[in-house]
Amino acid sequence: MNRRLLLKLSLALGLMAGVSGVAIDSASADVLENVKKAGVLKVGTETAFAPFDFIDAGKHVGFNVDLFDEVGKELGLKIEWVTLPWDGVLPGLESGKFDIVAGPATVTKARLERYDFSPPIAEATVALLKKKGDAALAKPEDIAGKAVGSGKATAQLAQLQEYAKTLPKPVEIKEYVSFNEAYADLAAGRIVAVANSLPNIAYLATQRPVFEVVLPPFGAASYFAFPEHKGAEYDTLNKAVNDAMLKLKADGRMAKLQEKWFGQSFQTPDDVGTPNF
Repeated sequence: MNRRLLLKLSLALGLMAGVSGVAIDSASADVLENVKKAGVLKVGTETAFAPFDFIDAGKHVGFNVDLFDEVGKELGLKIEWVTLPWDGVLPGLESGKFDIVAGPATVTKARLERYDFSPPIAEATVALLKKKGDAALAKPEDIAGKAVGSGKATAQLAQLQEYAKTLPKPVEIKEYVSFNEAYADLAAGRIVAVANSLPNIAYLATQRPVFEVVLPPFGAASYFAFPEHKGAEYDTLNKAVNDAMLKLKADGRMAKLQEKWFGQSFQTPDDVGTPNF
């Protein structure tokens, strides 16, 4: 009786170990394999960052939409968009709401500690947008003593804050949940400028000629790229997406999309390297 009980107990423990082993294998399963099984790549973004992502006549459009359509074709995956305000996008990536961010985000040293990144997809150097004809704002340093806006939780805001420290008079810096709100305040005269990346404000100035860009840019030379999960389980997914983007760059499709949405193509490196800030 005791031997039989011991045998049953041994078998039960063996089954438990087997079940535990399966659970561990499932938990550590490669993410790319799971994404391919689902047939869907979940992409997080905001939709108030033209010309990358924005709403036009009720439709989600922009450079990122076209680019990820091509990435989806390369990987044989459907793209599922998850949209949030920008200050919720990177936390959403960390909490697993989506597989990659199409923000895009300026590559910084601090962000590289928390995220992997796709190959750069556009220049991201920060400049100022002003109301057309504002002679009091002829160069970036003319914002000294004035009110300037930028996006909350953005690298553009961080660069504006650092630049403001170098000026002889304090800058009143206003943070906005979306850049569209900042542009509205600029048009209304509540601020004198908006700090954003050059491709964004150059595009906006062509669409809304009441604005113009203040040159030269004041920010450090930088690039936009797409934040990705860090972690060994994501390495194969990140590599697959990155390889697809490099293919689009090599065969000219990325340059055509840049010209479509920015009016020019950009010379960008194949990887993010070490950012300047």
